[in-house]
Amino acid sequence: MLRMEIFHKPTNPHSFTHIFRREFGFSHPITFPRHFSASQVIVKKLNLYGKLNGHEGCVNAVEFNYSGDMLVSGSDDKQVILWNWASNVKLLAYPSGHSDNIFQTKIMPFTNDSKIVTSAGDGQVRLGLLREEGKVDTTVLGKHRGCVYKLAVEPGSPHILYSCGEDGFIHYYDLRSSSATRLFSCSSLAGNNKHPPRKIRLNSIVIDSMNPYYFAVGGSDEYARVYDIRTCQWDASEGSDRPVSTFCPQHLIGSCDVHITALAYSSSSELLVSYNDELIYLFEKNAGFDSSSSSSAASEDSKNLQEAQVYSGHRNAQTIKGVNFFGPNDEYVLSGSDCGHIFIWKKKGAELVRLMVGDQQVVNQLEPHPHMPILATCGIENDVKIWAPLATDIPPLPVNVKEITEANRQSRENRLRVSVPPNLIMHVLRLQRQQTLAYVERRYNRDDIVSGEDAEGFGLGLSDGEASSEEDSGANSRDCNIS
Repeated sequence: MLRMEIFHKPTNPHSFTHIFRREFGFSHPITFPRHFSASQVIVKKLNLYGKLNGHEGCVNAVEFNYSGDMLVSGSDDKQVILWNWASNVKLLAYPSGHSDNIFQTKIMPFTNDSKIVTSAGDGQVRLGLLREEGKVDTTVLGKHRGCVYKLAVEPGSPHILYSCGEDGFIHYYDLRSSSATRLFSCSSLAGNNKHPPRKIRLNSIVIDSMNPYYFAVGGSDEYARVYDIRTCQWDASEGSDRPVSTFCPQHLIGSCDVHITALAYSSSSELLVSYNDELIYLFEKNAGFDSSSSSSAASEDSKNLQEAQVYSGHRNAQTIKGVNFFGPNDEYVLSGSDCGHIFIWKKKGAELVRLMVGDQQVVNQLEPHPHMPILATCGIENDVKIWAPLATDIPPLPVNVKEITEANRQSRENRLRVSVPPNLIMHVLRLQRQQTLAYVERRYNRDDIVSGEDAEGFGLGLSDGEASSEEDSGANSRDCNIS
């Protein structure tokens, strides 16, 4: 049973007012717990509640079910585990059927927690159907060429979800159907450079819970794009990549050395965008600009919009790192960091209010509980950590907080001064991986590995016009510490 010792000192002067109004019936019953969970006292009391041990590789994905009593996790070991997190009990573990690292796990709502959808480095999106007596049947729902880091489930729907992949495509799934629908391929914005439009490798996709027709994607350039599913052509045809709005900090427009690793929508349709080796930005609902214009026109357009709120101090370079909100009304912003810390800022004003050690190396993902001030995190270590407001006092920020944030800043700036294009890095890693497989498996000769076609592609084996072959996709293994 989770026990929270949090009433020792009423440090918040407004606490008595909330308690008085609740006790005398002057406020709705739900008002008090929401105010209480959002208080900065609660956030500052967050402490390690427990560790869920059971995986044999980096844990890349965690998610609570709708009621919040269970948690699902996915790992480099290709296993999916269901937990009773409060009692630290493993309820079920099953092989996902993936041939590469699992990057996302989603419990479909209103299915009695019996349908779990996963995505992985093998490009597959799979469904795990939990039968009676612990049996699990797994099937392939669809496949991308390249890694699939994120899935997005339509809020409240037991049937509808989306995926995005490094091949640039967005797929739509209806679990009542036997096949996936490939919507369109995401391309660089018109007029963004002197070259023809190129495919954007996608890392993240999220749905706006306030307007489920809208979804946002981000990947290998500086723009977060928002689409309306009602205007999408359902045949992956040319020209169907028409975002209704585009978001980017003004100083990053035209940048060629940043990409987006994660997105999150707030309950008021604000869009949170986390950049690789840059910062985190929060955009108001109407702070986007018209993406159909040239980059210079887009830059001028963005100057007239409200500046985004900026969150800094962390470093996001080594992995495809997540970002999230925390609190009943999304009062806080969460991110992991390459320094192994969990960063928690106030959404309004971006004040850093909590800094906790979450992993010996890198914290990747952070998932808030749907109803309580509880947090699940995972990273390079082989466990899932649960955080709850258990501290008997309010610990200050670490005494070395300035050294931590300054080291992250300097590492980021040093990287920018000696910058190697991400496409070149990934291309070299891919060639190295292919050469190793060729030597071990004796399946390819040297001409196949360093063919002219591959030399022109991106790091995922994608040329400007086409995705990689099935064999290339299978060779595109990802370690959890490589972005």
